[in-house]
Amino acid sequence: MTISMKTLASVLFMGAIVGAGGVWLAVAPKSATQIASPDPLYWVAPMDPNYRRDTPGKSPMGMDLVPVYATDDAQGMVSISPVVENNLGVRTQTIEVGPFESNIRTVGYVRFDEDRLVHMHPRIAGWIDVLNVKTQGEFIEEGEPIYSIYSPELVNAQEELLIAMSRESTRPTLIESSEERLRALQVPQRLIDRIKREGRVFQTVTVYAPQGGLVAELSVREGQYVQPGNRIMSIGVLDEVWVIAEVFERQASLVSNSDPVTMTLDYLPGREWQGVVDFIYPTLDENTRTIPVRLKFQNQDQALKPNMFAQVMIQHSESGRQVLLAPNESIIRSGVQDRVVLAMGEGRFKSVEVALGRTGDSQTEIISGLESGDRIVTSAHFLLDSESSITSDFLRMAGSSADTINSGGGQPDQPQSMPMTTPMTTPMTMPMTTPTDAEQAEHHDH
Repeated sequence: MTISMKTLASVLFMGAIVGAGGVWLAVAPKSATQIASPDPLYWVAPMDPNYRRDTPGKSPMGMDLVPVYATDDAQGMVSISPVVENNLGVRTQTIEVGPFESNIRTVGYVRFDEDRLVHMHPRIAGWIDVLNVKTQGEFIEEGEPIYSIYSPELVNAQEELLIAMSRESTRPTLIESSEERLRALQVPQRLIDRIKREGRVFQTVTVYAPQGGLVAELSVREGQYVQPGNRIMSIGVLDEVWVIAEVFERQASLVSNSDPVTMTLDYLPGREWQGVVDFIYPTLDENTRTIPVRLKFQNQDQALKPNMFAQVMIQHSESGRQVLLAPNESIIRSGVQDRVVLAMGEGRFKSVEVALGRTGDSQTEIISGLESGDRIVTSAHFLLDSESSITSDFLRMAGSSADTINSGGGQPDQPQSMPMTTPMTTPMTMPMTTPTDAEQAEHHDH
């Protein structure tokens, strides 16, 4: 069947009129009577707040659409039936006042107790004649010989003592001064007594360990020439150790001295150590944006070794201060503002803005926006918050339209006219077909 050009143009023109009318009807605002009506504003899918319909029905997931109501004095209020509330798994919790507590989990490394770490330096220049400690990591006892040194300066100091003792006219103060000089050069008192008793000079002087512990550092070898600026070795103890942990700057205010700490190590799974926060360093690492925290642990069995990797949990509690607390999972953070969904009762919910304080391991401090005894939603609150925001925005838009109508800017229940644009600005070009030979012959016969 052949469609004429006139018929096709008529069909297209009618379609353009119908489309324009559909757009005009779709954007027609509700009247003031409709806005104040107790009827539902719209129906929404329980699992998709963006799926809205003007009449009841089914959602794309096969669930019944939920009616959304609004009143002039309850912007942002969302009402749902008990059945839908149960299907969504809405859970609420009462806001209470209590002490702020937080558990900060971080990592650290075991270190020597630097308050009891001894560095051995020679007081004079000389040569290490005998080195009793051969390797780093050896355990030594207090008073054990660690090295012997030969120094011409030590020999001269011994000779001065013997000369002062040999002269009858020498004052006792000169002898005492010679002894003080030897002690200042790390000559032990036992050797000074032996010099005075035997009346002879010793070519080497033996130095003894000032404390027992682990050789944390060994910097010299036997026969090496040393000077006062050289470190020969360091001796540390392990019955008490430090752990240097790092906390982020946002958590630094949650840590205080003497806070209890629990530590675990991969080296000894299943075992825990209890310690305390000993010191909070006053500087911030500009690269990691963390603050070092020094922890102290007892290590009587010496199971903790320096440089071990540890997982620590710092427990902070402010028992003397009561604050308003909300569960972390109830907070909705949008980047612009922080909100919670307030349960008003009888299936009514509303999203409210709150000012937050510190955030702990499971709770967040509420500075303003809520009061003690308020019930907030802790599950399915993102959907309710979305609905509350959409409803509030809808009411503001509807209220603006109603104000325009009441001020004479339009007639009630009359849709605003929209300027129509010309559907086509250029004539339609129809495709032309070339007649076949048979058609030409038939036309010639006629």
